[in-house]
Order: sequence, then structure tokens, then C-alpha cells
Amino acid sequence: MQNPTNVTQIGGAMGDRLRERVAFIQPAVAADESSWFAVQTKPRHEKKVAAELAEKGIAVFLPLVSALHQWTDRRREVMLPLFTNYTFVRIGGERNPRVSILRTNGVVGFVGMQGRPVPIPDEQINAVQTILRERIPYSLHPYLNVGRKVRIRGGCLDGIQGVILAMNGAQSLIVSIEGIQGSLAVRIAGYGLEAA
Repeated sequence: MQNPTNVTQIGGAMGDRLRERVAFIQPAVAADESSWFAVQTKPRHEKKVAAELAEKGIAVFLPLVSALHQWTDRRREVMLPLFTNYTFVRIGGERNPRVSILRTNGVVGFVGMQGRPVPIPDEQINAVQTILRERIPYSLHPYLNVGRKVRIRGGCLDGIQGVILAMNGAQSLIVSIEGIQGSLAVRIAGYGLEAA
């Protein structure tokens, strides 16, 4: 799925106008039987890993941004992962898909604790997908786990939860993915908020 959008900032130095694209393959199993997991990849292997996992029939979510890069002899648009060194997979509790994922070229391992993969709540992945799908301007933000947790009411972001923060004189909602400690900041002017 390819959706152009303007991104206010990514990583601090990517340029003014970026377009995001999302690679997402629908899960083959029902949502209540499976969970999202973050898979750590070797540097610059995210797209290769996502493609190979999709070929194996595993549901994959890899958000990508398009950036214009300048070399001495040319300018070119390149696709970069939104969260470097990570891709997301949706699998059930059975062991076979996990083994298949770990045997994929470029995979370092699952993100987890004490050697066990930790599922990522659906609402965190859904929030990132919604922000990208609705072409909401965003910026990458350091991961936050403190602050007031709120839920947006109304509009295209209805139901998205995050931590409210004042940045540059405006309120922003920080949407975090706990497993990889990555966050997006979305301006929330004009949206109704309620405590989560």
C-alpha cells in the first residue's frame, strides 16, 4: 500500500518533504488467535526480512518512509524503515512460525525479556497504522513511558491512546510501541481528549 504524506521530521536530518509507505500483509489467522511481535533485524535488512517472511506466509508490518537522498552525482528517492532494525510479525502461540522466523536471513531475534518474545498490544500497532494510513503529519520522538495517558475522541484518530506532551508550544500525543521503545509524535490541536 503506498500513501504519500508530508512528514515534519524523521530522525532529525532527513529533509523537509518525505512520503511514507506501509508494507502490510493481512494475517492469515484470526486476530484473537495471534499477537504482534517485534523482530530485530541486522542493519539494513528490514525490507529483505519482511519480503522473505511474507513469502513464508507470515503476516508482516513494515512501515517505510520515502526520503530524497543526495549523492555527488545524483539525487534519488529511497525507502527507509520508520523504525530502523525492526519489523513486526503477527503469529499465533505455536512454535513452528517462531522457528521459521528465527531461521530467516537477516533476523537477529525476537524482542522480548529473558529469551521470550513479548507480544505488542494490538492498539499500539493499530495506532501507527492509522497515523500512516490517514496521512497525519508526525515526527519520530524519543520513547516515553511517563506522563498523562489520554485517548483521542472524534475524527480519524478516534480511540488512539498515547501520552500527552507539550512540544514547541503545542500539544502532541506520543504514540509508543513499548517492545522496541520507539515513538511517534502527532499534533493533537482540534481533537477531543479524555483520560485513558
